Amino acid sequence: MPSLFSRPELDLLITRLERIPADQRPLWGKMNAAQMFAHCRAPLRVATGQQKLKRSLAGWLFGRLAKRYVLRSREFGRNLPTDPSFLFANANDAQKELAALIDELRRFHAGGVAGLTKDPHPFFGQLAPDEWDRLQWKHLDHHLRQFGV
Repeated sequence: MPSLFSRPELDLLITRLERIPADQRPLWGKMNAAQMFAHCRAPLRVATGQQKLKRSLAGWLFGRLAKRYVLRSREFGRNLPTDPSFLFANANDAQKELAALIDELRRFHAGGVAGLTKDPHPFFGQLAPDEWDRLQWKHLDHHLRQFGV
């Protein structure tokens, strides 16, 4: 599994992000490119403890089972539900949002394992550092595929 802690793999992911034109229409879903870039920043902020979210009831009930499935699956499926705090309907400047996402990715990479939160994930519960990393990679790859890159 690729890792955001690997510089060559991070650079490859950033190159893929930079290939998405501002007016690119997604292959599925409702977000435009600017909204997707803003959306992808939020889970990185949760992983590094910059954004705190409470555990949901669904997370308490189903999080551990879902965690096993999500971490073992090859990739995320289409049209999965999104936490409302990760939706950014007002994002409209794709270049600005892309630059902010790249900054957040570089911050995640530079912080390494020590930069990850010890707090539980708001849905999946407690995650090991490699699980946080894998979850972030899969989420980003999911949205890159959504936009055809």
